[in-house]
Amino acid sequence: MYKKEVLLIIPAYNEEANIAFVVDEIAENYPEFDYVVIDDGSSDDTKRICKNRGYNIISLSVNLGLAGAFQTGMRYAYQKGYKYAVQFDGDGQHSAKYIQAMKAEADNGAEIVIASRFLKKKKPMSLRMIGSSLISLAVMITTGTRLTDPTSGMRMYSSRAIEEFALNINYGPEPDTVSYLIKQGIRISEVQAQMKERQGGKSYLTFFNSIKYMIRMLVSIIFIQNFRKRDLKYSKK
Repeated sequence: MYKKEVLLIIPAYNEEANIAFVVDEIAENYPEFDYVVIDDGSSDDTKRICKNRGYNIISLSVNLGLAGAFQTGMRYAYQKGYKYAVQFDGDGQHSAKYIQAMKAEADNGAEIVIASRFLKKKKPMSLRMIGSSLISLAVMITTGTRLTDPTSGMRMYSSRAIEEFALNINYGPEPDTVSYLIKQGIRISEVQAQMKERQGGKSYLTFFNSIKYMIRMLVSIIFIQNFRKRDLKYSKK
């Protein structure tokens, strides 16, 4: 089968209410992209729906969390030799219509491209957005790079970035890893995007989980990343 340049990695944990909508929209409207669903040990009908509908799926026997599911997808992308991989949520909030703009940035040399909600728009005032602004500030202070939407879950990775995430166990798809990679010389860019509302089900990011997440990211970016082993292949230009 002809392999395309771009692979969408779709981690899915208990997304029975959303996964058919997400995959069918990609398959029907964006046939220029490949995709793989990473069923992260779901306890609902996510796996059955994917199997019955003939989706390209990798099923994990246990729940590894977002980092483990994402790395599984990046290993698949690395083994198959994709030029670009896109982190793409299975809850229906992301739109593939922004991928061409992201690819244009990547073709121009960016190694991670973030689909930002706030590149050209102001962040609304909410506790979650205050946390996002604090993470942006922490990244700016520690790297000198301004990211308008460091917590965006939609990102494109170049083949070199795919290799790093595929082969290094401590790489999660989170702002602290992005911050670490910026320090190592990776080129990063953002494009304006708009996220949709979750199509169904409940997000794991409850109020208290959001607070814990923001605190963990801030501590990691400001302190922990300074002591991280520098084992990646990137060299500062």
